[in-house]
Amino acid sequence: MATIRIPPVLRPSVGGEREVTADGDTIEAVLRSLTEAHPETEAQIFGSDGDLNRYVNVYLNDEDVRVLDGLQTAVGAGDSLVILPAMAGGR
Repeated sequence: MATIRIPPVLRPSVGGEREVTADGDTIEAVLRSLTEAHPETEAQIFGSDGDLNRYVNVYLNDEDVRVLDGLQTAVGAGDSLVILPAMAGGR
């Protein structure tokens, strides 16, 4: 199982948890496992095309998955994922 660190904005969708675990051998499988367990997270993580939402960054062991193999990046049992929604705004 991979550990997924949940950002504050998504915590209400996962019962307030800071970290959850999910099964899967790729980024996509782990994130789909997360969204199956917590359906409210799906629209926040995935876009309508099924790819990562363009405003969400996912890191596998501190490496941006978009510079790896994207959703097909392999995930091991002891790996850690971080979901970071992009922040916008300011003046």
